[in-house]
Amino acid sequence: MPLANYQQRRAQIEHYFDRTAADVWARLTSDEPVSGIRETVRAGRESMRSTLLSWLPDDLSGKKVLDAGCGTGVISIELAKRGAHVVAVDLSESLISLANQRYSDLDEYGRIQFVVGDMRQLEGEQFDHVLAMDSIIHYAAKDGLKTLETLASTVNTSMVFTFAPKTIPLAAMHAIGKLFPRSDRAPAIEPIAPNTLLRSITTSEALSDWQVSRERRVSTGFYTSQAMELVRAC
Repeated sequence: MPLANYQQRRAQIEHYFDRTAADVWARLTSDEPVSGIRETVRAGRESMRSTLLSWLPDDLSGKKVLDAGCGTGVISIELAKRGAHVVAVDLSESLISLANQRYSDLDEYGRIQFVVGDMRQLEGEQFDHVLAMDSIIHYAAKDGLKTLETLASTVNTSMVFTFAPKTIPLAAMHAIGKLFPRSDRAPAIEPIAPNTLLRSITTSEALSDWQVSRERRVSTGFYTSQAMELVRAC
């Protein structure tokens, strides 16, 4: 069943970030020195983060934004600095704990609600914007689409998110990556062809009043991800 598949994958991701790689991601999202492989991932993530943030208004005062799969809260703080009230949710209790430790002394911290949980299960919440960076990429295409459909019902204006584009270079990079120690490997992702994703979005009844506005691919060493913006049609 699709739901069971999603739940199993969710459990694997939670285990990875909570037990296997919490320290790795703590370093990756800090200024600490990292290996050459991780440095390319860090550079790629910084570029992607800047892209997604540039697609949201500079002034978010009075707006409510969901940071879906917030990790250590790097994006959440940037959103709060723009005046947004941020709900920052992640499966990993370890990463949420780290986010609380890092930012509790900042003025912007008071505008962020860090939550351990599933981005699909935020009952009763309504947002102006949703940002999901490299969180949907870990799920099969049908589950990623279902997540977008679920989030869409809670969003008034726009959703910006990333997916792993299915390309020959990315497939080759994954094959090479298997030669490196497990500690240097990112969690498994589920690539999807951009045209396939676009077709799924445009034919989804739940997304019928949404349209694709912008796309951008970021490829830096061992990091490849593609950003997409969906906006609610007037």
